[in-house]
Amino acid sequence: MAAPASPRVVITYCTQCRWQLRAQWYAGELLQTFADELGEVALVPATGGVFRIDVDDTHVWNRKRDGGFPEITDLKRRVRDLVAPEKSLGHADGSRMDTE
Repeated sequence: MAAPASPRVVITYCTQCRWQLRAQWYAGELLQTFADELGEVALVPATGGVFRIDVDDTHVWNRKRDGGFPEITDLKRRVRDLVAPEKSLGHADGSRMDTE
């Protein structure tokens, strides 16, 4: 029996807007934080002002829907809640740590 696939993060970014470096930075931060939990982080070039982050089939962030780009701590919390809900993010957890 095959092992279940690890979560896949897809960062779709607009090449016309030159958001590749931003996409790479987010990818690196997620890979560093979730090294044992993620199976893949893919960068997908697109056009038309798109900047979207998905975990498997779940939309985590959409620049047009959510208004701009996520703060890295917010993005990590959103990804953590999907791939490793029990994982502590240290100082990035903010009020969550205060309640434990």
